[in-house]
Amino acid sequence: MTNKRWLFCILLAVSLLTACKQSTVYFHYEDTPEGGWEKNDYLVFDTDTLTEDATYQEEVAIRINNKYPFMQLSLIVEQTVYPARYSMIDTLDCKLIDERGNVMGEGVSQYHYIFPLRTLQLNHGDSLHLSVRHSMKREILPGITGVGIKVEKK
Repeated sequence: MTNKRWLFCILLAVSLLTACKQSTVYFHYEDTPEGGWEKNDYLVFDTDTLTEDATYQEEVAIRINNKYPFMQLSLIVEQTVYPARYSMIDTLDCKLIDERGNVMGEGVSQYHYIFPLRTLQLNHGDSLHLSVRHSMKREILPGITGVGIKVEKK
């Protein structure tokens, strides 16, 4: 075999091996209403039952557009681990725009952000129920187009 074929085979093998490793066990977005996200409107997320004992990293993903009027976003994340039924509440302060007015997320007309939430030790058979709401002073919040939850095995 020529060097080019060997190199191609090695690259193919490496890409196949890395493609098989899946650390994300849950990643889902919920869209918010076009008219704005109401303060008492919870976005709800339920993971599938976990298949192994491991340490998991939770993250909150946010999508905003140019209609969002603030530099930050404050979120309340409530979650319950089943079947043990223990609950946790976190307040997440998300900086979206820096002091100079530059968007800190990725994108052009819609911006994506990911913020770490919590690291949990979970067991085989556990599942998560999460609910997210904003805690801004404005009752109806424009410009938030979606909120997501991502859970990865560390």
